Amino acid sequence: MQVDELLKPFPIKEFHPFPRGLLGPGSHELIGPEALKLGFRKTLVMTTGLRGTDTVHKIVESMKYHGLEVVVYDKVESNPKDYNTMDAVAMYQENDCDSFVSIGGGSAHDACKGARISVAHDGRNVNEFEGFNKSENPKNPPHIAVSTTAGTGSETSWAYVITDTTTDPDQPHKYVAFDDAAITTLAIDDPVLYYTCPTDYTAQCGFDVLAHASEPYVSRLDFPPSLGSALYAIKLTGENLRQAVWNGDDLAGRQGMMYAQYIAAQAFNSGGLGIIHSISHAISAFYDTHHGLNNAIALPRVWAFNMPANYKRFAEMAVALGVDTHGMTDVQAADAALAASIRLLRDVGIPEKFTDVTQDSYSKNRLGQGPTKFYEKTTEISGDKDDVARITNHVLGDACTPGNARECTFESVSPVVDHCMNGDLDDLLG
Repeated sequence: MQVDELLKPFPIKEFHPFPRGLLGPGSHELIGPEALKLGFRKTLVMTTGLRGTDTVHKIVESMKYHGLEVVVYDKVESNPKDYNTMDAVAMYQENDCDSFVSIGGGSAHDACKGARISVAHDGRNVNEFEGFNKSENPKNPPHIAVSTTAGTGSETSWAYVITDTTTDPDQPHKYVAFDDAAITTLAIDDPVLYYTCPTDYTAQCGFDVLAHASEPYVSRLDFPPSLGSALYAIKLTGENLRQAVWNGDDLAGRQGMMYAQYIAAQAFNSGGLGIIHSISHAISAFYDTHHGLNNAIALPRVWAFNMPANYKRFAEMAVALGVDTHGMTDVQAADAALAASIRLLRDVGIPEKFTDVTQDSYSKNRLGQGPTKFYEKTTEISGDKDDVARITNHVLGDACTPGNARECTFESVSPVVDHCMNGDLDDLLG
């Protein structure tokens, strides 16, 4: 894919639409009535299962209470695979469904978006739609996305991310598809549903929000309508993430992160992303680790790499993170923003480099549990020279890379990747 095509129409920036949204405590109880208003009759629910939370069961029973027929596909994996999407498409067609509901985080929503696109194209493989607006039929089944994490923003963005398992087992490929036809019909964000989210997973999703907000704020797309949302999402994350992590039943903290994730996603929807996400996609492709965890580890390194391209914006991010920058130069304030991000990462207990991530180091996902051969072979992150090289090459081909604040080459990016693997965060602090 020629990702540089993204930046060719640079003088003309595109504003992508958002779905209608219902945000706030209790909003998930409106799923049944809202589905009926949208004409749902027989719905395929796509989810990871959310085992042990009873969330899916309660929502499905509520939908049935309102007279809807419901079929459940609960096998969506973290970093959703192409076969997850295509299995759901087959279930949708076999049961003559007319609509979708996704329940979960980005994996459930992304797999569902891909399924809708496939259904609208007679069941063509989802991998055929990698890239920008590759679908030809804009009319696909309606979709309500119900979030159970504060991180993804997939419920309100035009992007979905899929792992293509048909590629070389030694060089798997995770890609982003941007498609206006993938935008959900209705987004529902209820902070009460976040209460069951584990502590470490809440922290990782929170850093997904910080990545979603900071990347468009310094993106080379430089999209002014995104800047306010991006900066405020950084502020909300700095103010609420610690509370959401360590006091998970605190409504104010959970609700603060709900709004942070929602507006951060709307910021990157048109403002673009950068190589925090490109590195995250590569690590997920090769090791099946969680997207938010990957973003958290990559974020300080990428901020340090990008700061020379725009010290002023990073200085403004320092203020948003609560740093008193009076008397500081932009360079000093940017350094303070970096220090604040590292402090936040350590305060919420996230591993500091990828070689610290092991099979049992976090609760939501496990390394090496994918059903395909390449996950069986790679149960530990090696971080050696060859690993850094293959990850760097994946980064350079990622659709998010052209938006990065600083231009990327193999020579400039591979040290960043190497530091993510093996480096000490204290090395970044002046």
